Formats: sequence, C-alpha cells, structure tokens
Amino acid sequence: MSDERRLRVDPDGGDRGALAPAVAWLRRGGIVAIPTDTFYGLAVDVRNAAAVRRLFALKGRTARAALPLIASNAGQVAMCGGRLDAREARVAAAFWPGPLSLVRDAPAWITPEVHGGHRTVAIRVPAHAVARDLCEAWGSPVSATSANLSGAPAVDRVELLGAIGDDSGVFVVDAGVTTGGAPSTLVDVRMSVPVLLREGAIPWSRVLEFLDA
Repeated sequence: MSDERRLRVDPDGGDRGALAPAVAWLRRGGIVAIPTDTFYGLAVDVRNAAAVRRLFALKGRTARAALPLIASNAGQVAMCGGRLDAREARVAAAFWPGPLSLVRDAPAWITPEVHGGHRTVAIRVPAHAVARDLCEAWGSPVSATSANLSGAPAVDRVELLGAIGDDSGVFVVDAGVTTGGAPSTLVDVRMSVPVLLREGAIPWSRVLEFLDA
C-alpha cells in the first residue's frame, strides 16, 4: 500500500488531531481501514450513499447485508435510536467499551444503504482507543465492517489487508496488531424477550446474567 495512504498511530490513542487525514478522507467519501478491539474494520460516512456503495463493491458484499457501526461513547450511540432504555443501559454499562453490539432503530440521517432496508443498525462502543478517537474526531458513528473481502478471513494487522489495502480508495490507519479472536456479539434487547443474533467475543450467558440482575 502507498505510504501516502497509510497513517501510523499510537494504539493507545489520545491524539484525535493526528487522525485529521483520516477524517478528511471520510469527508471526501473515501473508505478508511481502522483498528478495532477485534479486527481491522472499514469505516465510511454512513450519511453518504455513494461511499457506502463503494464499500459494498470493494468487499463484494451483498447490498442486503447491513453494516455494523461503532461510536465513541453512549452519547453517540443515542444518535441511533435515541437514549438507551434501562436494559440497553445495563448491558452497555457492563460491556462497553467492548465487543458487544446492540440492535437499534436506524435514524433518518443514516442512508438506507447502510441497513439494506432492515431499518435497524447494530452499534457498539469498541474497546480500542483509536477507533473511539476516530468517531469522536468525525463527530458521529461510522461503519466498522471487517476489512476483508466477503468470505475471506478477518485481519488483525494492516500487512494482511491485501487487495483492500492496495485499493486507491482506501486510507489505512495503522495501529499495529489488534486482539483478533471472535467478532462482536450481536444482541437485540429492545423487546420483552432478548434475542441473540450472533454469539461472538462475549458469551450470551453473560449478557443474560446482566439482563436478569
């Protein structure tokens, strides 16, 4: 990948100003590869339909597959679906920052291409300072779908990005090796009976413990 499109940053974060080139790339409708608390992900401006379509095309991902989102904090999460209700807040307090995503109603300001017509989004606050710093510098949630071609393994370092890292439309934020492991757990706790949509890094049994507490 070109060094002009690669920004090396401290994995401990704390310098949002250093991410200005990545923010500028998002503003131009580009795709940014970012570290998360699991693997590297791909961020775009979720208001920009053209940017979202470019992301789907890059990954070879079906347009009906919704994009997961990340946020800097619970306040940004509230931009998607409003203030957390009591059960959502309980789960958030237990597992955020961390690899657990909540399903929430998609707001009108997010382009429908993000949720593929499902009218919901999965969002979390990741336990990676650089990912949170980018969302804070950007001012709202961004996408964080895995930085790989659909069907290929997720990657925990930029050296494994391959064709995605070589694509001229992708800017890479390099914070070294991420934790890897399982993807985020995906849950919907909005209804009377909570639903597990994908078990990942956080066991469903642990989530239920906090919901029943």
